[in-house]
Amino acid sequence: MLPLPDSFPQRSGALTENAATAVLDALEAEGRLPAALFAETMPGCGGQRVLPDGFLANIYRRVHELGGICVADEVQTGLGRMGDYWWSFETQDLLPDVVTMGKPVGNGHPLAAVVTSEEVAARFDSGMEYFNTFGGNPVSCAAGLAVLDIIEDEGLRQNALKVGGRMKRGLQTLAEKYDFLADVRGRGLFLGVEIVEDREKFRPDRQRSHEIVEAMLEYGVMLSLDGPGHNVLKIKPPMVVDLADADEFLGKLDRVLARTA
Repeated sequence: MLPLPDSFPQRSGALTENAATAVLDALEAEGRLPAALFAETMPGCGGQRVLPDGFLANIYRRVHELGGICVADEVQTGLGRMGDYWWSFETQDLLPDVVTMGKPVGNGHPLAAVVTSEEVAARFDSGMEYFNTFGGNPVSCAAGLAVLDIIEDEGLRQNALKVGGRMKRGLQTLAEKYDFLADVRGRGLFLGVEIVEDREKFRPDRQRSHEIVEAMLEYGVMLSLDGPGHNVLKIKPPMVVDLADADEFLGKLDRVLARTA
């Protein structure tokens, strides 16, 4: 397990690309080669992080050199939520060996899927047989196919780009108004806002973050917190939200922020 790159280099523990490859080099020196790298291209539970351009490319390359495979976790970020891409790994120009997807592909119906190459899939022809009691359920598969059709037919990727852009610009305007909003980040309809005590040391403000989430419930808006400091507002609405929804959300958030300022 490695720490994630930090939006604020002033804080300790920030991971650099060199630090990650150094860990792989150390494993090689010890004769402990990695079997696989599992990574979200845009970490959600890590605090809606946006990795630097090209950050994962050399890490993927090094894992492949050492004989491992690279798995992209797209459960939270995939299926068009990025807006301009179907998958977040495309934002880093990556080609994973395995892609996982989950809850959104069933739109509430229990469904998850794994996509991989013929080479990786062929490994299941030998050794222990893969078995899943609930795998291949025809109703779940029909729901998943319908979700894919609706995303395409109703232009939900384009909607994520348009509405997400409106939300992000509005959040950036609020960050200029409230100095405890230290960072607005994300892409499409996958956004995060980091709440801090000050903009000098960027200490997480967990208490204020929880107050904001609780106060938003009074306005009928459900948010959650993520990140190591539990201080990042996680903004990941349904992909069918429209511009009016975005404006209503921003207005309610502004009122709540004013109360907690």
